Amino acid sequence: MSDSDLIRSARFRQEREADWIKLSTLVDKAENQGMHRLSFQEARDLADLYRQATTSLSIAREISLDRGLLDYLEALTSRAYLSVYAPQQRLGGIIRRFLTSGGPRAMRASWRVLLLGFLCMAAGAVAGYFFYFDNPEWFYVFMPSELAGGRSPDASTDYLHAQLYGEEDGSGLGAFATYLFSHNTRIAIFVFGLGAFLCAPSILLTFYNGLILGVFFALHVDRNLGWDLFGWLSIHGVTELSAICIACAGGLKLGLAVLFPGNQTRASALRAAGHDAVKLAMIAAMMLVVAALLEGFGRQLVQDQSTRIAIGWGVGALWLLWFALGGRERS
Repeated sequence: MSDSDLIRSARFRQEREADWIKLSTLVDKAENQGMHRLSFQEARDLADLYRQATTSLSIAREISLDRGLLDYLEALTSRAYLSVYAPQQRLGGIIRRFLTSGGPRAMRASWRVLLLGFLCMAAGAVAGYFFYFDNPEWFYVFMPSELAGGRSPDASTDYLHAQLYGEEDGSGLGAFATYLFSHNTRIAIFVFGLGAFLCAPSILLTFYNGLILGVFFALHVDRNLGWDLFGWLSIHGVTELSAICIACAGGLKLGLAVLFPGNQTRASALRAAGHDAVKLAMIAAMMLVVAALLEGFGRQLVQDQSTRIAIGWGVGALWLLWFALGGRERS
């Protein structure tokens, strides 16, 4: 760069540097404390100085000033742009908006894939149930040994009953419940994450989880303990199994966008579907946390069959009310 260019650059900086420094100070305050902390005058100055800085940047590019000055102005205007135009929403506001409107609306908009997710689980459960009564050996085919935890066609009826009601050492039941929750959490993650691969993995994994549920329930029905197992599963299973189906629906939403993009490119369709799909995944994660709390406390503290059912399905009704009514416009 020639001496004349250096002089011109120095003069350009000297004439405008005070405004740049003031803009930088206001941007720092907006970034660290939030735009809501700025006074009316500061907010107006921020907008005015941002426009002046973008003009200075445009002039600097036209007259080819030194690279260091250009880099400084580009960084300053980029930060100022985010402060002026980016959505000013704090984390608490984002969470509140998700809970009051975003989540329920995503559920209602995705009712078709949600129905498909629940049907996959139900079909697997029905198939597993009839497989068991056709031949109890199917239990060993579908049920992982770690998940069975000693509950199998070889176990006595008294043993199964005692485990459901904690009449014996509850450590076995606790280990089973913990492993069941861990298993279902992994299934939920997989059915959502693998949904983009043309839907098949999500459908198969959800169906397989239904098979496990079906043979396990059939085992207890075979010992006249079906109603007892229904109560034990209800207290946390209504929420936990629903979370898997919702995660499956999120995965299916992504997969269907890839399979049937319509008039959009597949990438654009996937991005559009991802908005609701991610919300479904967040709802599933939230439900799994609630299920863990219900299982952790309810399994030990609630032994009455009717109370177990009332708690489990009562919580399920609350989820349904949230999904149905949340975010609707008030007349």
